[in-house]
Amino acid sequence: MTQYLPLFPLSLVAFPTEKLNLHIFEPRYRQLINECIDEQKTFGIPAYINGKLLSHGTEMKVLNIEKRYEDGRLDIKTLGVRPFVMQTFDNPATNKLYAAGQVSVFEDLSNVTPAMVGLVERIRKLYLLMQLPFEFDTSALYFSYLVGHKIGLAIEEEYELLTIKTEAERQVYLIQHLERTLPILVEMERSKERIKMNGHFKNFDPLVF
Repeated sequence: MTQYLPLFPLSLVAFPTEKLNLHIFEPRYRQLINECIDEQKTFGIPAYINGKLLSHGTEMKVLNIEKRYEDGRLDIKTLGVRPFVMQTFDNPATNKLYAAGQVSVFEDLSNVTPAMVGLVERIRKLYLLMQLPFEFDTSALYFSYLVGHKIGLAIEEEYELLTIKTEAERQVYLIQHLERTLPILVEMERSKERIKMNGHFKNFDPLVF
C-alpha cells in the first residue's frame, strides 16, 4: 500500500511499536506536527545516517502533547506504527515548510517463529552477562523491534534490521548478531576477572609433565 506522508528525517532508526519522545523546535516540524495533530494523520521518520537520507523509515503517530511552549515549541510522545520504503522525497512539499514523500508501507504480523526460542535464550545470556534484568514481553508483536535498540546493535545494523520485511528473518538476523558478540562479552568478563586478580597472591596447582 502506498501513501503520501509528511517526513521528519532524524539521525536515528525508529522501530514499529517504539514509543519515541520528541522535542519539536524547528518551524517546519512545528508545522508538520501541528497538522498531524489537527488532522489526525501520521508522519514518517526516515533514517538519516552518516550524512545520507536513506529510503527506509517508520510511520509514526502522535500519542499526545506533553508540553506546549509559549514560543511554539512542543514536547510530544509518538508511537511507531509500521515500516515503509520511501519512493519520492519532495523537499519541501507543495505549499509546506516540511518535506513529504510517497511511501510504500508494509506489515508482517507473524510473531511466533522457529528462531524465537533461540533468540530469547541468547538475549537472556547477554543480560545475565551484563547483570541486567530480562524484562521483555516474549509474546509481544514485532519482538525483533522490541529488542532492536537493546542488544548492542550499531545504528547501521539497526537500519538493516528495519529493512528486513519478515519477523522470522529479523529474528535470525539478531541471532547472528548475538552469536558474534556474546563470545566477545564472555572474554571481556574473563579479562575483568584476570585484572581483578592482578597483584593478589595466587595459589597454583602443581603441574604434571
